[in-house]
Amino acid sequence: MKKNIYIMLSNTGTLFSKAIGVYTRKEMNHTSIAFDEELFEMYSFGRKNKNNPFNGGFVKEEATNGLFKHATCAIYKCQVTTQEYNRMQNKIRQMERQKELYKYNLIGLFGVAMQLKLEREHAFFCSQFVATILSECESTKLHVPPCLVQPHHFEQLSSLELIYKGKLQTYVSSKRGMEESLQVNAWDKYAFFMQH
Repeated sequence: MKKNIYIMLSNTGTLFSKAIGVYTRKEMNHTSIAFDEELFEMYSFGRKNKNNPFNGGFVKEEATNGLFKHATCAIYKCQVTTQEYNRMQNKIRQMERQKELYKYNLIGLFGVAMQLKLEREHAFFCSQFVATILSECESTKLHVPPCLVQPHHFEQLSSLELIYKGKLQTYVSSKRGMEESLQVNAWDKYAFFMQH
C-alpha cells in the first residue's frame, strides 16, 4: 500500500532567507516535510521564535502563522510505501521527544558554501533534515550527502511530483476549506516588514 508525503520549498522573504538566496541564486530557500496534504503535520529545522533567527532547531511548523503568512512555495507530492512512511514518522517522533537536544546547523551552511562535509551531532539545517528523513525511502535517494543538500536538489528527484506553486496561504485555504480570512490585513503586513 502506498502513502503520500509532501516536500515544501518556500520563500519567507526574511533577511536570512534573502541572504541564503544570494548564495544559491534560487527563489526557494527553505525546506519542510509534511505527512498530510493540508500541511497540519509539517516539520523542519528553523526558527523556534519568529523574531530571533539565531535561536533555531527542530520545529513543527504551522503553515498559516508567523513567517509563512506571506510565503510563496512549491509543494511536491511523493508516494512511499507504508513501511517507509512509518519509518520516517518514527524518526521524527524520536526527534520531537528529544527536541531540546537539537540545534540549527548554522556551521553546516558554511560547509555547503565551501563544499565541505561539516556534520554535527544533533544539528541540522532545513534541507539537511529533510534529506535525512527521506533517506528512509529507497525511491528518494539524493545524489548529494544530506549535509550538502540545498532546497533545489529536491526538484531534481523524479519521484517528486510538483502539485502547487504560488502563495502558501492560497494553497492552505483551498486544502483546509478555510475562508479568505487568512488574507493578511494591512497592520499585519506592516508588523511583518518592521520585524525583518
